[in-house]
This record gives sequence, C-alpha cells and structure tokens, in this order.
Amino acid sequence: MRHTLPKNPQFYVTAPQDCPYLEKQVERKLFTALYGSNSRRLNNSLSKQGFRRSQNVLYRPSCSNCNACMSARISSTAFKQSKSQKRIRIRNKDVIRTINPPLATDPQYDLFKRYINKRHPNGGMSDMDAEDFAAMIEETNVESRIVEYYININGNPELISFSLVDILDDGISMVYSVFDPDMKERGLGTYMIMDHNDLAVEMKLKFVYLGYWVKGSSKMDYKKRFSPLEVFADDKWVCASKASQRSLNIENGSSEKQGIPIYLPSDQ
Repeated sequence: MRHTLPKNPQFYVTAPQDCPYLEKQVERKLFTALYGSNSRRLNNSLSKQGFRRSQNVLYRPSCSNCNACMSARISSTAFKQSKSQKRIRIRNKDVIRTINPPLATDPQYDLFKRYINKRHPNGGMSDMDAEDFAAMIEETNVESRIVEYYININGNPELISFSLVDILDDGISMVYSVFDPDMKERGLGTYMIMDHNDLAVEMKLKFVYLGYWVKGSSKMDYKKRFSPLEVFADDKWVCASKASQRSLNIENGSSEKQGIPIYLPSDQ
C-alpha cells in the first residue's frame, strides 16, 4: 500500500510531563515533523517563530499554565563583550575551530558522555548510547554542521568542545553543545557562544540562536550575560530585559501560547 505524505505540516501536542527547568510545573510541546524537500525552508521559517530542532522534529513550548520558556538569540553585529567575556576569549586564544559535516565520531561521544555524567547525570540524555548519539548528530535533513574545538597537547590535537548547529537563512542555530567539564577555568560554554557569534559575522548572518531562556530557572541565567539578548515573546522578538518584566503566569493559567499563530513558507 502506498502512503502519501500530507502536503502541509501537521502539528501535534505532547502529553503533559514534568518540567525539567521549573519545579512543580508541567510542560507540553507543540511539534511537527521535518520531511521532504521543503525541510530547510520550514526550519528557517519556524526557527524565527521560537521553534527548535531535535533530529527531524521541530518543537516549541505549548504549556497551558506557564509562559516562562522563550527562544533566545543574539544579534551578531550588535553583540557587546563584557570584561569577563573578553578574559575568557584571551584564555582560549590557543583553541582551534574546525567545521565539519554532521557525522558522529568516537571522540565526540566520549566527550559527550563525560559532559553528561558530570553536568547532567540525572537528565534525560544520561542513558544515551553511541547509536542514540549518532542519531542526534546525523538525523538531519536541513543544513547542519559540527563545529569542533581543539587544543594541541604535546603536539596532538585534543577535542575539548563541539556544537551541532543548523545554518539558517538569517543565522546559526546552536542545536546542542558539549564541552570538557574538567576545563572550568576556560569558560568553554561562554567561549563557544562568542565564537559562534564570530562565525555568524564571518558568514554575514544576523543572529545566533541559543535555544530557550527560561525565566526563573538558574540553569538558564547564563544566557542573559550575552547582550543584547532577544527573546521570542507574544509572537515577536523583543529585548530580554522587557520580557523579564512580564509576569510568569504560572498559576493562573495562560492561553497565550495556544493563541500565537504559526506562519508557514509561502508555497506550503
């Protein structure tokens, strides 16, 4: 039997589950599958509307009683380094960046496991094996890359961090990042974001998409250090400082997300 895929994207909502960022909260996600020749255009369009990619799925928070999760990005040309960020850049002047196709390697997986075991031992990715990791990296039908960072140790290159990214028509989307958890003095997480901003400037792209900033979550506070930070709130990109003044609407029930329209590429 031959099955015909629907012409337009189909959107679904996940079942409620515990929120990984805010205690005593429940999360739901709106999602759609990426397939076919229009995947790249759909990824471009929905990324501008607060969606994120995980393998061949695009998703966005759709919580009925909370609006704390907001997609965040920085303007590549407007970004201003703080004094501490300048010091981190100097500390990492020996780091070498390479850009590669989205193919998983053993050194990547080894670094991923060390990172997860030290930084997120109880998270949802802690039980991922090598096949799961390869799927995360390689299952993509959009323009994806692996950005790797090396230092020379005794004449040999050693992988110290890497990022899976999507190249959008207006920016670089950092899908997932990993760094050596034993090199705290380098501030590799911060350095990678700054270097991705450099890369966006080199590629003449306007933005670096950082994932979600969650108001009220200490895990996500680091994103506020990148100025000026924009977040997607109420169907538009606004300065994060303005979004910080919004009430969270955690207890009173908010239909805000459900009422936000979704704009598709013009020929969809």
